[in-house]
Amino acid sequence: MSEKIILQSIKKHNDVLESLDKDNIRRAAEEIIKRLRNGKKIFWCGNGGSASQANHLSAELVGGMYQKKIKPFQSICLNVDTAFITAWSNDDSFDNIFVRQLEALGDNDDVLILLSTSGNSKNIINAIKCAHSRGIRFISLTGNDGGAAKRLGGININVKTDYTQRIKEMHILIGHIIFYLL
Repeated sequence: MSEKIILQSIKKHNDVLESLDKDNIRRAAEEIIKRLRNGKKIFWCGNGGSASQANHLSAELVGGMYQKKIKPFQSICLNVDTAFITAWSNDDSFDNIFVRQLEALGDNDDVLILLSTSGNSKNIINAIKCAHSRGIRFISLTGNDGGAAKRLGGININVKTDYTQRIKEMHILIGHIIFYLL
């Protein structure tokens, strides 16, 4: 029984891996490289497990990535400031926690990278709208059908499955591939 589950999981992983949009991964890397060369910042955000992954990927850019340490990049994960998030969501709304931070920290031509398995979280959608209005480029990593995040433009790398575990595996892989291209 356990061997069957293991083999099915590996097969599902490989099937999803084969369906990734390699062109949009390349485009996302090019967009990030262009912005970093111009001294711009990279912002990250997500909810739940996607928040943890956004934090991990942001830390990779600051930490210098891999064994060969390079100059750190300006990378800020918006979902790690628990004091701000809990205060703002209590006093105002959880729906605009990322908007408020982008208003404080974001500049024209910065990049916002959003991770969302559904692509429909209200605070993610609001962050995309804010980024668009402020001239901040955005890249969304989504799952399922991409949700509203995919329809709002920017570069979308959608993992075409409804298996949350596969979506999250691919989001980390996509992040690491982009970093390798940097």
